[in-house]
Amino acid sequence: MYVCLCQGVTDGHIRDAIYEGCCSYGEVRTATGVGTQCGKCACVAKQVVRETLSDLQSAQASLAYPAAYASA
Repeated sequence: MYVCLCQGVTDGHIRDAIYEGCCSYGEVRTATGVGTQCGKCACVAKQVVRETLSDLQSAQASLAYPAAYASA
């Protein structure tokens, strides 16, 4: 889905930037150009960043505490 029409940035581009090391909206903005023109996409872009970072944190937490240890 296109998030930023001005720069042609999709939600996939935002996720890829995070997977490649961006840890905040500011870093994603610098890496992708999202939100640098008219700014109408900023709210949606920030939401995608928040959701992706949250998903990554959940995935990392589940790796840190495997199910076998959780039930012990």
